[in-house]
Amino acid sequence: MKVSEAVTTRRSVRAFTDQQVELGTLRRVMDTARWAPSGCNYQPWEATILTGKPLKDLQEKLAVSPPQAAEYDWTAPGGEDAYKQRLNAVSKGMFGALGIARDDGEGRMKAMMRNRDSFDAPALLLCYFPRLMKEAQWSDTGMWLQTIALLLREEGLDCCFQEYMALYATVIRDHIGLDHERTMFFCGMAIGYRDPDASINNFERERVPLDNQVQFLGWE
Repeated sequence: MKVSEAVTTRRSVRAFTDQQVELGTLRRVMDTARWAPSGCNYQPWEATILTGKPLKDLQEKLAVSPPQAAEYDWTAPGGEDAYKQRLNAVSKGMFGALGIARDDGEGRMKAMMRNRDSFDAPALLLCYFPRLMKEAQWSDTGMWLQTIALLLREEGLDCCFQEYMALYATVIRDHIGLDHERTMFFCGMAIGYRDPDASINNFERERVPLDNQVQFLGWE
């Protein structure tokens, strides 16, 4: 698979088949992803990947645990109209694909709660790093996660980034044995094989036109 194909076919998959993900495949992906760039070569990222009983045990805990205030804010851009419109566009596509009306608050909440079982993905990556890491290292971690996503596509796999999991940071740190004082939990990543027939995996996505975001100077 070409890199360009991996980039354009990657999407947030929210319906997976029951096909299991082989350990060897994940080890290959994660081993290659070590070569993602990071400023000063800090390589700040860390992760635990769950499947089988450890994953089910975590999901059972999440099902009975109330969400907590997230330790970081991913909603701030929604306060500006341009970004709010982008959020609304993807929400319209996602809930429309599920047949959930705009005024169906209960239905929307139920759909969002599917994050707790990672949309039945057979594997879940939990990403975290030491709290001493600052904005630059958060950016590095994002590049690492994107590298993983593209390598998964090369293997015929898909994923869904889950910042939603940050609402359960305390439960997750306890489950995988992380030090609460030292470790910032960042996000989950549901991993598995895409259900190609699921409507939630097929709605049209929008991207901002290139010239709205990038300018080219010096070419005449």
